[in-house]
Amino acid sequence: MQKMLLIDHEKCTGCRACETVCSAMHEGASNPVRSRIHVVKWEWDGFMMPFLCQQCQDAPCIAVCPTKALSRDEELGRVVVDYDKCIGCKFCITACPFGGMGFDSVGKKVIKCDFCDGDPICVRFCSTQAIQFMDASEASLRKKREAAESLPVIMKKYKTY
Repeated sequence: MQKMLLIDHEKCTGCRACETVCSAMHEGASNPVRSRIHVVKWEWDGFMMPFLCQQCQDAPCIAVCPTKALSRDEELGRVVVDYDKCIGCKFCITACPFGGMGFDSVGKKVIKCDFCDGDPICVRFCSTQAIQFMDASEASLRKKREAAESLPVIMKKYKTY
């Protein structure tokens, strides 16, 4: 069963707890710069959005890796880094269209979300439930429902009915 992290930006308060617990779990230090998830804020608009690896099916990061250090773990539906093969060229960072790959300048290595081996800590510590770990087909169904619910409002606004 393919799972994914679903982000609801409307629930995100920008508290950055996800960044803190991610870096603490993976790097043993509470340092958001070393996190695999990053909250981007548009202060003027009051808009916050956590960004992380989208675990792309045809991942550009895998395609550009010259040492084949990146591969797909089909069981968890994630892209993983083999640090024994990684040479730190950062091609994967450049290739990622979502900014999901990062570089830990302290550890001198590329970093990305690994779903915490199936139990994402960011989900457990998100007090508003803005981050959810769910079956990909369930996430798709939820998005379709949300779009259907907003359609009457959009139609009324533009009087297209």
